[in-house]
Amino acid sequence: MEKVIYLLGRPDDTQGEVWGRALRTELAEKLRKLGVHGARLNLDDADVAAARALRQQRLATQPQALLQVWIDSANDPLRAPLDAVIARYGVRQAAYLVTESVPLRNARHPPRPGERTTGFAQIALLQRPPRLDADAWRLHWQTVQTPVAIETQSTFEYVQNTVVRALMPDAPPLDAIVEECFPQEAMTDPQTFFDAPGDEAGFQRNLARMMDSVSRFLDLPIDCVPTSQYVLI
Repeated sequence: MEKVIYLLGRPDDTQGEVWGRALRTELAEKLRKLGVHGARLNLDDADVAAARALRQQRLATQPQALLQVWIDSANDPLRAPLDAVIARYGVRQAAYLVTESVPLRNARHPPRPGERTTGFAQIALLQRPPRLDADAWRLHWQTVQTPVAIETQSTFEYVQNTVVRALMPDAPPLDAIVEECFPQEAMTDPQTFFDAPGDEAGFQRNLARMMDSVSRFLDLPIDCVPTSQYVLI
């Protein structure tokens, strides 16, 4: 089984609420008919509007939705029907074959298919700086940054997707795609985000530790998009 992540933009002539509903219902049903083993949608919608201060941007254009699917094969001919269906629901489409690692599974707020997961999911699109080779970059990300992120933030789910290759010629160059889930309060409260509610000293310690680790393997800003998470299948 292989995992593919699609980045999607909303068509200009479609309202956000209408588009989101179509992705959650119409597209989900089409994915079931195609035999997709699993599908998760991350949607930049009104439910995460309060988290706008958390957004960071590096790419010229950020996705407004991210679709994660698990399929038998990502080979081009076998994936073509899936690409065609998804293309009907978004513009600026890009796709990546990834390997998934789940350092922190969501046991606190288990998702229910078709429903919005509690809190919000922050999507980070990562690009390896030229100053680091691939092995050094991956080593810091997976052995140093992973425990730091979990220990210094109020994360209740942490998923790492290492990009194997882009599946479309115009896809922006990415090395990894990360999904981290946070409680609702973390949208507007930095102390809650950094797992130190009501504790200014603890907040500053966690923030400093996190930023020190991040600066060692990424060039800021990176692309961070707050989203609503929906498990479709």
